Order: sequence, then C-alpha cells, then structure tokens
Amino acid sequence: MSRTVRLTMAQAVARFMTRQMTEIDGETLPLFGGIWAIFGHGNVAGLGEALYQVRDSLPTFRAHNEQAMAHAAIAYAKANFRRRMMAVTSSIGPGATNMVTAAALAHVNRLPLLLLPGDVFANRVPDPVLQQAEDFGDGTATVNDCFRPVSRYFDRITRPEQVIPALQRAMQVLTDPADCGPVTLALCQDVQAEAFDFPESFFQERFWTPRRPRPDARELTLAAERLRAAKAPLIVAGGGVLYSGASEALARFASATGIPVCETQGGKSSLPDDHPLNMGAVGVTGTSAANELAEQADLVLAVGTRLQDFTTGSWALFKNPDKTIIGLNIQPFDAAKHRSMTLVADAREGLSELMSTLKDHAAPAGWTETARAGKGRWREAADKVTAATNAALASDAQVIGAVQRAMGSGVIALHAAGGLPGEMHKLWRAGAPGSYHAEYGYSTMGYEIAGGLGVKMARPDAEVVVMVGDGSYLMLNSEIATSVMLGLKLVIVLLDNRGYGCINRLQMATGGANFNNLLKDARHETLPEIDFRAHAESLGAIAETVASTGELEAALERAKTNDRTTVLVIETDPLISTEDGGHWWDVAVPEVSPRSQVTAARREYEARRQAQRVGD
Repeated sequence: MSRTVRLTMAQAVARFMTRQMTEIDGETLPLFGGIWAIFGHGNVAGLGEALYQVRDSLPTFRAHNEQAMAHAAIAYAKANFRRRMMAVTSSIGPGATNMVTAAALAHVNRLPLLLLPGDVFANRVPDPVLQQAEDFGDGTATVNDCFRPVSRYFDRITRPEQVIPALQRAMQVLTDPADCGPVTLALCQDVQAEAFDFPESFFQERFWTPRRPRPDARELTLAAERLRAAKAPLIVAGGGVLYSGASEALARFASATGIPVCETQGGKSSLPDDHPLNMGAVGVTGTSAANELAEQADLVLAVGTRLQDFTTGSWALFKNPDKTIIGLNIQPFDAAKHRSMTLVADAREGLSELMSTLKDHAAPAGWTETARAGKGRWREAADKVTAATNAALASDAQVIGAVQRAMGSGVIALHAAGGLPGEMHKLWRAGAPGSYHAEYGYSTMGYEIAGGLGVKMARPDAEVVVMVGDGSYLMLNSEIATSVMLGLKLVIVLLDNRGYGCINRLQMATGGANFNNLLKDARHETLPEIDFRAHAESLGAIAETVASTGELEAALERAKTNDRTTVLVIETDPLISTEDGGHWWDVAVPEVSPRSQVTAARREYEARRQAQRVGD
C-alpha cells in the first residue's frame, strides 16, 4: 500500500513545485525560480498560507500589478532559454483578468508560464461571490475562461485530487520544446483549503531537460538535396535557435557552407553581430544587407521561426518565384507554414545532421561575397544614423548609438512595442546569445520594465538595459519600485517623444491625418508636462534628464556605478525613423476616403500588394 501525506490542495501545489528540478551545464537547479503573487480573497487564505510554508525553497515575490508580474515571469523564462521558469498567482476577478494579456504574450512567443488564478467556490454556496462575473446561460463559466484561448493547457480544479493529473500534464506542456506555452490552472478558492491524502510518490524529485528530436531520414535527405542545388541560399534564424542552444551549431554551419544568415526579432543574437555572415535583421524592420538577399534567395532555410508577417514582409519579401522554403522546426505546425518542405527536429540536432549530410558542400562563392559586400554597405549606413548629434531632439537611432557606445555589446538590451523594435532590430549590435531581448511576437506595450526585472532575476550578474518609450512607460512603470525593493538594478533609458510616435508615423504613411497619437494631436484642454525624472525618483530610482546624446553617454557611465535602478530621460523626435533597410508591411488602407492623401496611399497599397505570394 502506498504511503500518503495529508495536505490541502494548495499545499500540494506548492510542495509539488519545489520538487521539479532541471540541470544546466552540470548544475542541478530548481525548475521554478519562484512564484509571483498578489494576494486577494481568491488565493490569500489557501495558496498564500501554502506558499509561506515553502518560502525558503520556492521564493514568493510581491509585485505591484498582475500583468507586470506575469511579464517578469515570462522574461525570466526567456532569459533562461526556457530551461527555468516561474509561476504567478492572483485573486479572482480583476487580478486574474489582468494576466490574460501576459498569457497571450507567452502563448504567441512559445514561452513557459504557470498561471494560478483563484476562482469561485466549487461548492457554489456563497454564489455569487465578490468579483464573480455571472453568465446568465452557463453556471460553470467564470472570468478564468478568458484564459482558455491563450493557454496551451487549461484546467479548473474543483476537487483537491484533480491537481495530480493536472500538474503532471502542466509540466509536460511547460517543458516540451514543441508544445511549450502558458498553462492555466484555475484554483477554486474553497478547494485550495480542502485536504486530501496525496501519495508521497507525487512529491518525488523529477528532472526536466529539453527533448532533442533528430530529423527524419527522408526529410533530411530531401533538405540536403535542395541545399546542394541552391544558387542563392539564405538562413533565417528564429528564437528556436536560442531556445535550442544552437548558436554554435549555426555558426559552424554558416562558416562551413558560406550561407549567409539573417535574424528575426526572436532570433537576434543567435550569431554575434560581428560574425562575417550575419546579415542582421530581416523583414519589415530588416537591414538592407539581409533584405537584398531575401529578395533573391532561391532557398530559405527557416530555423526555429514561426515566419510571422514582420519576418516575411507580409509574404512580399521573398520574391524569387522558384524559391524553396525548408522549415527546420521542432513544431510541425511552424515547420510546414506556407508550403515549406518540413525538417522537423530540434534546431541544434537538425543543423548538425544537415551539415554532416552536406559534407563539404558550400554555397557559390559569388553569393557569399555578395553577402559580405552588402553587410559592409549596411554597416556604413548604420554608423551614419547612429552617430552622435547635437540636434535639439535626437532620433531613436541616435539614442541607440549612444547606448551602444557607452554600454557595449556585453549588456542585455531589452525593448518591446512601438518604434524601438524596428530601430533596435536593425541597429543594435548584439554580442552573446540572449544579449538581445525583444518582446515583439505580441508587441506588448508595458512589457519593458517588468520584463527587465525578470531578465535581471535570471541573469543577476549582467547589466540589463531597458529601452522604453514614454507611451509604454506610462502604461506600466510600477515595477521600478519592485526592482528597488528587491535590489535588482536596471538601467532604464526613457525616450520621450510625447506620444505614440511609431503609430503616428504609420498613420501618416497610410494617408491619415495626425490624430490621437501624439499628445498634441489628441483631444486636450491642457498638454501635460510630465516630469518623468521626478516620477522615477518617487518610485525609489536614481533618475536624470539629459539634453543630448553626449549627455546620455556620460549619464550611462555614471549609471554603471549606481547601486540601484537608474532612469535616464531624453526627449526624442517623433517623426524620424531610419530610412535605410526595411520592407513594406501590409496595413490595409481604406478604399474610400474624402482625403486625397488616403486615396493616394490606397493606390500605392494596391501596387505593393501585387508582390505578395498568396498561398505560397
């Protein structure tokens, strides 16, 4: 007869989490680096008491916003290349629904996140409970059902013993490189406090290491044949390269074959920027070096990328009608996109076996030299737009140049949403794998500061530089206080263009009037004079306002020696973006408008759509 231990459901969840382990570079580590919690009536009595009992082995961190704490957990997992992760718990009602955006972010980006929102009473005696949203036609529905479409796995725990299969299934999803994504276990608040005799075997230590499927022999042979026949091959490196730990394999493959490499937002830093065959960013926010090759490529080896529209230029970038796409991906759903030849495998194993199969094959020397020359031209163009300036308002590119000169490539640079992703993708010169951290899969404004906190928790010895616009800062800045409270120093560069400059430029490019994006173009009686320096100081940070890129570089030097989070504020021009590189992006323009600018933009839009490869 198996031995049991009597615990509440919440205590069983907490104890189970402490027993999940991983191994990284020969070191045994807890799989869960901790749990973020904002307590309320849906989780404070049950899960809160349980977490207190395991606080030494499973640290609980307090945040100021539920969405932000989930962002921090996601960034922690991403910075650990999905090898470690965190959980988050909230009360029912608004605490739970605040996390839905973060769940969608993790879902889109294939990142592990364990969500433990409180839920209604399973016994329904105090029905309706505070914060319960009643469905007139469905007595089983709660607001936590919002998590269903943005969770890889969803369960509602209405009896304590249900956590046994639920947690086992959750762990399989969280650690599976193909199915990885957020898991939501909605915990009914009365059930959290109910006891059950759990088998002791449920709490045995278990190690989770990434599965590495090798490619199918037939798919491998066909892929190698196409690569040998290609005259203009190109590699697109996505985030899967980093999650697989395949950077060295990619570097060996590129060097051996002479095939140039370009990088998605998620895949940037797969190769160091100074690798001679790294052409940099590809797609809508790409470099001229990468996009010129993409337009000509007759074979595209897409490694670990989901080929979203910013990568493919809305499927108008890869113009060669005779091209072949080979999808080297651990997830068949992504590998087969757009009629790609599939090579379903772990990125590291797939590249290694592909190189062995190709033996001494190399791309045509002329194609490789074309790539090298294009990179040289791009470097010159990038140096010009990032150079120091004495202009009254710096461009985003000039600010990026200042940060790069002051901080170097050894820092971890983080950003999300707005205009910065386009400029950073093109212009930031990343060093080691993971030194570039972008949230652009879901393009979530407000991710930046909370995400920086999560990265710092994962990489405490690294200098983490957060690049954020005033729009994102105003949406979600509270975790500055959390970073100070936890002694986790961030360097935050706040670019103030007084509005949503990126969308304002898009509005203008599609013929629209300047309307409701910049503060001056929004309905107002008085324009606010926001003192970001004073605000950051009020949250406990060190803060400075600088007037030029030169002053910014000096302030960054000071920030290196500061003992806590530092916020540096600089005003920027909302209308300037880098013209070199980049590609068209499909944003639908109205067919009918009284504005001549919109009519003209529609004509151009229809002409650009002709390049799209429908169904290709």
